[in-house]
Amino acid sequence: QVQLVESGGGLVQPGGSLRLSCAASGFTFSRAGMNWYRQAPGKERELVASISSAGGRTNYADSMKGRFTISRDNAKNTVYLQMNSLKAEDTAIYYCNCVVNYESYWGQGTQVTVSS
Repeated sequence: QVQLVESGGGLVQPGGSLRLSCAASGFTFSRAGMNWYRQAPGKERELVASISSAGGRTNYADSMKGRFTISRDNAKNTVYLQMNSLKAEDTAIYYCNCVVNYESYWGQGTQVTVSS
C-alpha cells in the first residue's frame, strides 16, 4: 500500500533553515507528481509546493517563492523540501502528498515550529 513518511521537522529560530524529507513506498514513485502541504493551527491546509514526476517542473505558493525549494531523488523514492529564511508564520504541520490512481494519499505530517 502507499506509504508516505515525513521527517526533518523541528524547532528553528526565525531566519533559520530546515530540510524536510518524505520517503515514499508502495507505488511507482518516478511516475508520480509529489506535493508538500502545510496546516497551521486554526487554518486550512494549504499547498506549499509541487514537483513533477521527473522533477523538471516545480510550483510554489507565492509566500514560499524564493525561500523554499522542492526537489526529489527518484533513486531513493524521496521528495525534499528545503526551507530557508523561515518566519514565525511558517509554523505548521507539513504533509507530503501524492495522487495515485486518482486517490490522494497523505503522510502523518512533521511539525515545524519557528520561534526564538
